[in-house]
Amino acid sequence: MTALTRLESRPAREHLMTATGGVKSFYEQLLLSDDDAIKTPLARRFLQEQLQQAAQLPDELPRDLSALQNWVEQHSVDVARQYADYVQQRKAGGARQFFSNKAHALFFLQAVAPTKLVDGAWLYGLLPHWKDPRFDGLLSTYLEELGEGNPAQNHVLIYRKLLAEHGLPDTAAITDERYLQGAIQLALGYCAQEYLPEVIGYNLGYEQLPLHLLISAYELSELGIDPLYFTLHVTIDNASIGHAHKAAQSVLQLLPVEGDRDDFLRRVALGYRLNGLGQGSRAIIESFDLDSEVLSMLERKRPFGQHMHSDYSRFEGKTVNQWLSSSEQLPGLLAALENKGWIKRHQDPQASRFWQLIDGPGAAMFGVFSPYEKQLLHDWIAGDWKPEHPAVAVRRGSSVAAETPVPDSDPDIQRLHAALNGLSGHEQMPVLMRWLSPHRHAHPAGLLATRRFIELKSSLL
Repeated sequence: MTALTRLESRPAREHLMTATGGVKSFYEQLLLSDDDAIKTPLARRFLQEQLQQAAQLPDELPRDLSALQNWVEQHSVDVARQYADYVQQRKAGGARQFFSNKAHALFFLQAVAPTKLVDGAWLYGLLPHWKDPRFDGLLSTYLEELGEGNPAQNHVLIYRKLLAEHGLPDTAAITDERYLQGAIQLALGYCAQEYLPEVIGYNLGYEQLPLHLLISAYELSELGIDPLYFTLHVTIDNASIGHAHKAAQSVLQLLPVEGDRDDFLRRVALGYRLNGLGQGSRAIIESFDLDSEVLSMLERKRPFGQHMHSDYSRFEGKTVNQWLSSSEQLPGLLAALENKGWIKRHQDPQASRFWQLIDGPGAAMFGVFSPYEKQLLHDWIAGDWKPEHPAVAVRRGSSVAAETPVPDSDPDIQRLHAALNGLSGHEQMPVLMRWLSPHRHAHPAGLLATRRFIELKSSLL
C-alpha cells in the first residue's frame, strides 16, 4: 500500500497558516496576481512550512532506484485488482461505496474544486527547460493537462464545465483547508527552479493512479453526472506509457550525475509526501452529512431571506421571517414544515408542498435555490425513498464539445498577437510561457499560446 493510498482515508491534518490570512487567501493571491516579485517569496515561505509538515509523514518510496518503475507498476496492478473486486461486488448487488446520493457526489465535486481547477500547476515552472530532453516527460505531462491547447481536452475547462452544469460555483461553501493541495501545487509551480527535486517527487506521487478515481468515475456515472474528468485521468495516469510512467522516468533522468545524489533523492521523497497533506478525497467523501449540509446551505441563504417573506403563513405560531431571524431556529423551521405536512420525509419530493414551491418554472420560489442547493433539499426530503425508475447513467465523455474557434477580435488574443509580432521563434517562447500559467492557460489566448508553444517546441529542436 503506497503512502497516497493509505492517506486517502485519514482525517484532515492540521497545517500551518500563512501570513496572508488563510490558505484560501494565499491560493487566490498566487493564482490571480501577475506580480512575480510578490508571489515568489510568498510561495517559497509557504512551501517551507508545508515541507516541514510533510517531513513528519512516513517515507514509503523505494530506496533502490532500479526498483522504482516496478514499484509504480505494482501499485497500478494493486489498484486494478481492488477495482475489479469493487466492480464484482457492485454487479452482485452491492451498494455504492462513496456516494449515498447525488447531493453527496456534488458536495465532493465542489469540495475538491480548488485542487482540480489548478490541475498540473506544479509543473508550470519547468517550461523554461523546453530545450532539455530530460524534462520532456514532465513537460508533456503539463501540456496534456492543458489539453495541448484543445478546449475540449483542457482539464481545467472540463472541470469548470462540470461545476457549471450542476450549479456549483459557490466557493463560500468550501472550507479553508480544502484549498491546501491547490495552494501547494501553485507554490511548487512558482518555485520550480529552487525546488526542482520536490516538484519531481510531488509529480511522482500525484500521477499514481488512485483507487478513488476509478470508483468515483463509476459512481458519478450511475448518478447521472458526466465522469469525463475522472475517466480522462484514468487513461493518462497509467504506469505503462502514461503520466505515472513518465513521472518515474523523470526521477532517473534528472538525478544528478555528480554531487549529492542522496540529498536530491531525500528531497524527491519529501516532495512526494506533500501529497499526503490536507484532506484526501476519501476523507472529504466520508465527511459528508446530509442534515448538516442542508442546515449549512440554509444558513448561507438566511441573511437574504429573513425579511423577504410575507406574514401570511405561520408555522407553530411564527412567521417564516421570524424563523429565519437566527441560525439556531433553522432546525426548528424544518421540523415545523414537516409537522404541518409541507415536507413529507422519505417520500417522493413531488408530494411535498415545500418542494413544489421551489421546483419548476411556475414555482413561487423559482430561482431562489441553485441546482446544487435544490439537490440537497431533494435528497434530504427523499431520504430512504427510491424512485421506481432510477436515472440512466450518463454516457462517459458526453461533455466533450467540439472546439469552438474564438475570433481574432478577442482582446487577449489581439494582445498576444501583438506581443509575438516580429519575434523569432526562440524569442516567442518566453512570451508564450506567460500564457501557459495556471491562471491563463484555459482562456482563449492561453489555448492559442499552448498550441503555438507545442508547434515551436517541435520545430525549434
